Amino acid sequence: MIANPILPGFHADPSICRVPGTDGDDYYIATSTFEWWPGVRIHHSKDLVNWRHHSYACTRTSQLDLTGHPDSSGVWAPCLSYSGGQFWLIYTDVRSTVGAFKDTHNYLITAPSIDGPWSEPIYLNSSGFDPSLFHDEDGRHWLLNQQWIHTPGKNHFNGILLQQYDAEAKKLVGPVKNIYRGTELGVVEGPHVYRRNGWYYLLTAEGGTYYEHAVTLARSRQLDGPYETLPGNPLLTGWQKQTDGLQRSGHASWVETGSGEWFMAHLCGRPLERSGPHAHLNNPANGYEDLHCPLGRETALQRLHWRDDDWPEVVGGNGQQPSVMVEAPNLPAHPFPAEPARDDFDGSVLNHHLNSLRKPWDDSWVSLSARPGHLRLTGRESLMSLFDQSLLARRQQHFNCRIETRLDFSPENIHQMAGLVAYYNTRNHAYLHVTTELDGPQRVLALTVNRDAAISAPAESIPLADGPVDLALEFSHATYQFHYRQDGQDWQPVGPALDTKMLSDEYATRFVNGFASSFGFTGNFVGIACQDLSGARKAADFDYLSYEAKP
Repeated sequence: MIANPILPGFHADPSICRVPGTDGDDYYIATSTFEWWPGVRIHHSKDLVNWRHHSYACTRTSQLDLTGHPDSSGVWAPCLSYSGGQFWLIYTDVRSTVGAFKDTHNYLITAPSIDGPWSEPIYLNSSGFDPSLFHDEDGRHWLLNQQWIHTPGKNHFNGILLQQYDAEAKKLVGPVKNIYRGTELGVVEGPHVYRRNGWYYLLTAEGGTYYEHAVTLARSRQLDGPYETLPGNPLLTGWQKQTDGLQRSGHASWVETGSGEWFMAHLCGRPLERSGPHAHLNNPANGYEDLHCPLGRETALQRLHWRDDDWPEVVGGNGQQPSVMVEAPNLPAHPFPAEPARDDFDGSVLNHHLNSLRKPWDDSWVSLSARPGHLRLTGRESLMSLFDQSLLARRQQHFNCRIETRLDFSPENIHQMAGLVAYYNTRNHAYLHVTTELDGPQRVLALTVNRDAAISAPAESIPLADGPVDLALEFSHATYQFHYRQDGQDWQPVGPALDTKMLSDEYATRFVNGFASSFGFTGNFVGIACQDLSGARKAADFDYLSYEAKP
């Protein structure tokens, strides 16, 4: 069975494709990474049941420069495809997210292998986000993207645009046509086109990426339309459904196995208030007030069945809603080895689960060789910076988990800090860090919380003895608690248990006069950081970092 979500934690906007191989087919999913670096996260499977992180596509600043990008901007909704013996990847670099305007630049990169090398980007257009590439049977390539308009009083989501892409000339050619305006669900985006039995199927997302989210389907005999919407649309939604835990279901893509089985990858969210053993008993008719998804938007798979009238339907879930457990395809099982929970920083390459913000890491602030067996971070700007943060973090992928590290750090003043962080974005994070007293040399352990960019200290600073200090962060569903110890003593809590709501997409999103003043799209991260706000570039050494799922 397929157990959803197949990619837990922040893995939004999945684009799935199949690549035939001599030892069985390979399946890949590309997901959005927003302001986190490297860009475009790619997972691999041989059986659609077992998945592991494989690589990133955008690994050079010449492909992606996120310096100064606001929270939840950057890489939106990549589209990964395989045609003509090479991989094609389309992605949007979103530079502004709030108000009536969107600055959205769409690019194409290609590679002979999923491992690269990925090419330098080819600029396509800036008319909207969520681009995808369709490779037709006649060898022509077509770009689709959502069109964004800023006209006051008009629907900003103005339909789906289609234009031909000339692979030899490496540019878009010919007329631009708006082929689909969407349905009454509104907010049409995320287009993908598939061809089957003489039909062109246009798969889109509607309803917005929160609880009203849905997968809309339309079809036409001609690529450029007109398109007929699926009777009884949407194809998939969790809105006002008694699901078994998966909500916010939408933004999908399809894949056909070599034996003709069809599956749909889609994003979803698991609100922590409805993720317990009795989640299916909640009555959704009352709406979705006060629900939160600190794990962010995740990726799930559903099985599709083709009816005699050439329309598909979702198998299970009463035909329209997502299921946690899905019948697996007829493929040989292919599990991957389990990854160790602890990284002792003994290698020469950073753990592939670690990400930085907006910029790649380099020797100027990250080193695995300066002190063997340790990861050294050189202090730079604050956790609220959009430019030069010394932060390495990984996705929180379980409601119950524990993160630990050992820190060796000797700050000289209050401007120098290093420690363990639960980080949603620049405005919402909690930080257990080693620093000094305000007016003295005493080294202390301090807990600060940034909630809506307002800083507070929910606990008194703790004087520390000389030497390393162990820091821990434990999530228990709706709360999380920081801990510390020194010299082999027992773990001690620091401050009160904090609520995970403030680390969620829903909490980070604000609307003012009908327009978003901030967005939250990324889910929570946990990691290590170092700051030196004096500019002296004080460094901190971390002996290990562990992440362990708990029951």
